Amino acid sequence: MLEAAGVSQVQESVYRLLVMSGRATVDDIARRTALPHTESARILDTLVESGLAVPTDGSPRLYRAVPPDVALLPRIKKNAEALDLARTEAARLIETHRDTVRRHDAGQLLEVITGAEALRQHLRQIQTNTRTEMLWFCKAQYVAMPSGSNAEEYEALARGVRYRVLYEQAFFDDEGAVDNVAMGMRAGEEARSFPTLPLRLAIADRSVALFPLVPGGPHGSPDEPTTALVRDSNLLSALVALFESYWENAVPLHLTDTDDSSPVPGAEDADTRARLSPTDSKLLSLLVAGVADKAIASHLGLSRRTVQRRIQGLMERAGAETRMQLAWQAARRQWL
Repeated sequence: MLEAAGVSQVQESVYRLLVMSGRATVDDIARRTALPHTESARILDTLVESGLAVPTDGSPRLYRAVPPDVALLPRIKKNAEALDLARTEAARLIETHRDTVRRHDAGQLLEVITGAEALRQHLRQIQTNTRTEMLWFCKAQYVAMPSGSNAEEYEALARGVRYRVLYEQAFFDDEGAVDNVAMGMRAGEEARSFPTLPLRLAIADRSVALFPLVPGGPHGSPDEPTTALVRDSNLLSALVALFESYWENAVPLHLTDTDDSSPVPGAEDADTRARLSPTDSKLLSLLVAGVADKAIASHLGLSRRTVQRRIQGLMERAGAETRMQLAWQAARRQWL
């Protein structure tokens, strides 16, 4: 039981006898343990050297136990600290070994995953293990995880993981997609939109990424998707850079209610100083992101005609003749 404190089994037995009896001679220990007299004397001397027992000066010499809180707790603490240091060094050695193996074996850098179910399991696993940030390219029409089914995202957001998700414009054509994105944003997701994304992509903590090796899913091969899982490498760095490049040029989405009581700084007149209503703010954000009128109407709970009428009102308010001009004016007036 006390081996973690550097005490052998036979030493522990003798020490326990001293603790229970208060004090004992070599003959007492030999009789109660059935050990030879010389062996009993040797063990008692070892306990004295280890600070677990102290002898008297009388004859026959008596030995008594040093109190366990004095004799054992410092030893246990010291060994625990040594164990923590060993564990840390072992972790460094493990990572060094992995890096070495990866440099000599490409199979350690890239793992091929076949099938939607296997892909789904890996997506769930990497999100469960993510500690700081998830980066995501969401293309139109799912391959492994339908929109709104990613429960792991909400769990990760709740524990403080940052999610930056870039949605392809056609993604919002699926029924309920806008509502699902809005739900994620209310939970803390940061979302932007881009006309067309080059591939599906998920990157966890900038240390592991999932992306398709060949076309698959609704718009590709009818066969099961074939995906690559890539770890720390130049390829992973390139994928992170690709995400950041698209993110920088994407349109931010604003699908949550905003405070319309304060003016926009730097505006030019009374009209531009007025903030949009929450409904118009969401409508404009979706419009600039390229979401179709039908999907906007469904998300806002309005008729398509009402959405078009509101857009026309925003165009008149901004002095724009086209929707493209409205987007430009919205950016200039800081409506987005």
